[in-house]
Amino acid sequence: MGIAGEQRAWHEVVVEVLKANEIRLIPYVPDNVLRPLIGAIQADPFFTAFTTAREEEAVGIVAGGAMAGMRGMVLMQTSGFATLANVLASLPCAYQIPVLLLISERGTLGEFNLGQAAVWRTMRPVLEALAMEHHVITRLDECGFILDRTIRQALMTQQPAALILSPLLTGGKASPVRVGG
Repeated sequence: MGIAGEQRAWHEVVVEVLKANEIRLIPYVPDNVLRPLIGAIQADPFFTAFTTAREEEAVGIVAGGAMAGMRGMVLMQTSGFATLANVLASLPCAYQIPVLLLISERGTLGEFNLGQAAVWRTMRPVLEALAMEHHVITRLDECGFILDRTIRQALMTQQPAALILSPLLTGGKASPVRVGG
């Protein structure tokens, strides 16, 4: 809880858990849903955060950081995950590198972009096929726990992991056009 019993925002919980786990390296591909988190991370000197051209580049940066002893996490949206199967299978999964992904879930619950919806249907099956630990965070009251425990497990087991932020948590990105009304 925040000041006078106010509830913290999801992105404030994420920042707190990242700091508690020494996750400092944050490459990301810009995303409107993640904007409050990206803004908070960019404003905090604890983090080394910067944009990348592609999600594959961000995964390579976090993998390299992990091999040099620096903990990191990639921030991205669902559509960016579509390009990652090869890099995940051939680098962090194959070599036991604890690359962490934080993915804003698009493609469901009011999504207007057909491409997002197509990738949404394939994301979890791809994570399962890679035997990659992954969890969906839907509620603020479980955000800190799931994020913290997934990060700790990935670091202790030297395995990559993905955390998916549901629109139920973030508010998502719904169609700007009213349908049927």
